[in-house]
Amino acid sequence: MEKKRIYRINFYNQGNVYELYAHHVAQSNMYAFVEIEDIIFDKRTELLVDPTEEKLKNEFMGVTRTYIPMQSIIRIDEVEKHGSNKIIPTKGTGEGKIAPFPFTMTPPGNKPGKS
Repeated sequence: MEKKRIYRINFYNQGNVYELYAHHVAQSNMYAFVEIEDIIFDKRTELLVDPTEEKLKNEFMGVTRTYIPMQSIIRIDEVEKHGSNKIIPTKGTGEGKIAPFPFTMTPPGNKPGKS
């Protein structure tokens, strides 16, 4: 049996950095989006509960596939095993403000200045 691949995806969302683990990551058919499917959540039955993972579980409950804008993606890694999903706050942490680099994307075949 082939082992399922595991990806760690870091991206900006509403002023925070999200770190998710998923089994499927691909370029979307929607222009300038990355498709993330089969998000992995821990199925632990421990008494200790991570509040950020619970928040992410609630945010992505019922979501089969999510689309993240390419300019929000920081990094995608293929990893050996998954960790816990987390939200990393970036505002007011004393480490400076983190923001995605602004850029515009022109769909293939459309050149600026042409009608």
